Amino acid sequence: MKTSDFNYHLPQGFIAQRPLEHRDKSRLMLVKRSDGSIKHTILSDITGYLAEGDVLVFNDSRVIPARFYGRKVDTGGRVEILLLRHSGNGVWEALVKPGRRINTGDRIEIVKDPTMDNHSGVLAEVKGLGPGGIKLLGFPDEAMLDLGSVPLPPYIKAPLSEPERYQTVYADEAGSVAAPTAGLHFTNELLDRLRGRGIECLFVTLHIGLDTFRPVSEDDPRKHTIYREYGRIDKKVADRLSIAREEGRRIICVGTTAVRLLEHAAKISGEAIKPFRGWVDLFILPGHCFRMVDGLVTNFHLPRSTLLMLVSAFTGRELTLRAYGEAIEKGYRFYSFGDAMLIL
Repeated sequence: MKTSDFNYHLPQGFIAQRPLEHRDKSRLMLVKRSDGSIKHTILSDITGYLAEGDVLVFNDSRVIPARFYGRKVDTGGRVEILLLRHSGNGVWEALVKPGRRINTGDRIEIVKDPTMDNHSGVLAEVKGLGPGGIKLLGFPDEAMLDLGSVPLPPYIKAPLSEPERYQTVYADEAGSVAAPTAGLHFTNELLDRLRGRGIECLFVTLHIGLDTFRPVSEDDPRKHTIYREYGRIDKKVADRLSIAREEGRRIICVGTTAVRLLEHAAKISGEAIKPFRGWVDLFILPGHCFRMVDGLVTNFHLPRSTLLMLVSAFTGRELTLRAYGEAIEKGYRFYSFGDAMLIL
């Protein structure tokens, strides 16, 4: 297995820069694993491809205003900060650009506009250095709402006039630095229609971190270390999932993050999934034995990414790349604000 096995060419114009006006009017590709068939519809029609008793599992993590700008106190040099994960005691793991000259003990003044000369921000201090260029920042909570902005992925160049469009309508617990993008297609009205057809909607939490922004650089993906993320499955949800599994009902995850959380918890739990709260570091590659997941709603992902590898593990690499080729041929929109697939 090579990382290059999960590569494909995407012309630049296929990367969606803005969300559609109506969330659920994105195109939806239907991929059937049993016979390799591919069909095309729109996401609002997804109810017609699900059955009474199916379970949809959503990630309700909310994106935090994790991008900040500042100046080094000693030199005045401008920096950009992306918070990744709260480590406790007021310390955050973060990426700082440019980061080569950021060292332990450095102080950074967080400001709303680093081009202005006034000094009206708050101070953060570098408490230590982590692997992969990560900085450990003593970061004041009061800066979060006043000075932070929601971080968009680097491939989205257009400004977002409504930051809530980078949140799911059911986003609840704050903690992610990127949205669980498969869920961006769902509206409250669509959720009501799903429930009305006897489809159970369950919510889990996995806070999305560094791997969304970090490509696989190893030639052998099995040597790649995935960044752990904090997740939670409440007892009520775990019980409902266990009952669905016992009754033979399909469990369909909305997004790769929900897949990772359920599969990680199932690996720990054994036969029946149990309530879970803790760190998730499961890297799903082809050959993974899926314990909980029967279907997947997902967007179209970056080449050579851990997300594309997960989809290939579930769908099969050849069928996945064939589906991506057909999506390009038919003009689908890719990545965070793009179209979706339903894989059954």
